[in-house]
Amino acid sequence: MRPMLATPGRHVPTGPEWSHEVKWDGVRILADVTDGPDGRFYSRNGNNVSAAWPDLVPSPLGERDLLVDGEIIALNEDGLPDFRVVQERMHVRKHVQALRLAERVPATYMVFDLLRLDGRDLSARPLAERRELLTGLGIDSGWQVPAAYDDGPMLFDATRQQGLEGIVSKRLTSRYTFGQRSPHWLKFAHRQRLSYVVGGWRPQEGTTSRLAALLVGEPTADGLLYRGRVGSGIAGRTSAMLAELLAPLARSDSPFADEVPRVDALGTHWVEPVVVVDVDTHHTSRHQRLRQPSYQGVRSDLAPDDLG
Repeated sequence: MRPMLATPGRHVPTGPEWSHEVKWDGVRILADVTDGPDGRFYSRNGNNVSAAWPDLVPSPLGERDLLVDGEIIALNEDGLPDFRVVQERMHVRKHVQALRLAERVPATYMVFDLLRLDGRDLSARPLAERRELLTGLGIDSGWQVPAAYDDGPMLFDATRQQGLEGIVSKRLTSRYTFGQRSPHWLKFAHRQRLSYVVGGWRPQEGTTSRLAALLVGEPTADGLLYRGRVGSGIAGRTSAMLAELLAPLARSDSPFADEVPRVDALGTHWVEPVVVVDVDTHHTSRHQRLRQPSYQGVRSDLAPDDLG
């Protein structure tokens, strides 16, 4: 069970057939409540990640049967949703540690779609009907139903001014198709954040083991193609976490299908290409070499095959 995905848009649509929502900088989650009040939380790639969210799995509707789609967010020091904050929690699987983190890093489940209610499959119903049912449920207590807006250009400008990630425009007649990227949902981001696969890492100058930069690539039909080196945003605890994550994946040769420039390859520790990370970059096309890239976090909810 995988969520429906939005297609990158070029122009924010207008007209009464469209609804517009804030694009949240968090972790996409499907919540399935069937046996008791605790839901089962599934990540974008279909993994059960309920253990990471002990404070959010209890449904605010008790034992009522439902399936919802949404995004778990956590706020940074500026009061804005920030994936780098929420990612500290998404990797945890031990219950005691997850409870401690829940106290230190509070999160909210932003529920924006209702796909099943009281045993009735709603996925084939139009979005307008699903949203009306969702807003009438009275969801609260850690779960929240965010507002939808009629004026997309206004919301796009407002979210840019507020420092939010962007917006998603949805056709009100659209049905929900699991695991599909729909042309009826369009996403518009204020910054260019893309996901890449790690193929190697470079140590800090003068050391052999302190991770200072990642070498990342794009999965293509021709193999993993090199897209650049990412060093900004990697220091301290982040460096240590990445080094620990990548250590068991060491290999003797480059996993990239094309040639890595000698200046980047020299001294690099190659790894199996299975770890996905998010990168902010100043270019506008995934197929270009990264410009001024900044590391944004590990995407344990994504696999290389999800980056098509």
